[in-house]
Amino acid sequence: MEKVQILNKEKTFQKITRIAYQIFEQNFDEKEIIIAGIKEQGLVLSNLIAEKLQEIAHFKVFTAEVQIDKSIDFQSDIEIKSEVSTFKNKSVILVDDVLHTGKTLAFCLRPFLSIPLKKLQVAVLVDRGHHKYPIEADYIGYRLSTTLKDHVKVELNSESEIGVYVF
Repeated sequence: MEKVQILNKEKTFQKITRIAYQIFEQNFDEKEIIIAGIKEQGLVLSNLIAEKLQEIAHFKVFTAEVQIDKSIDFQSDIEIKSEVSTFKNKSVILVDDVLHTGKTLAFCLRPFLSIPLKKLQVAVLVDRGHHKYPIEADYIGYRLSTTLKDHVKVELNSESEIGVYVF
């Protein structure tokens, strides 16, 4: 199947910058927030958002990693690579690269349900709109209509291929 670029490097970083500004606007009164990225591309995206927030915001920005194995259907344990006390009474933004069915995000929300948070929001670079779970993103870089057979890949690691692709 042919690989089609939907967002090039410049447009991808524009979307990331816009998400950072939206997070700043919605969390203006906070003293600190936590950007929690879902393993792999969600983590890379969360770090890019955090970097931009540190440039524009007056509040402290902390990052955390959420570990999940996306290759298995049932997730028994989702691990947050940070002390639970770090999150107490804080605003947390959970970040992933693509929102497709909502399953990954639904699983990743679970560990946060047992922590008394100030608020929990979701940010994604691409929302495909094929939700099977009641998950909506608060911050969306790009809404993309696809077929169920299409595969969307966000590439943020390779300098030469940064962007969003559909296969």
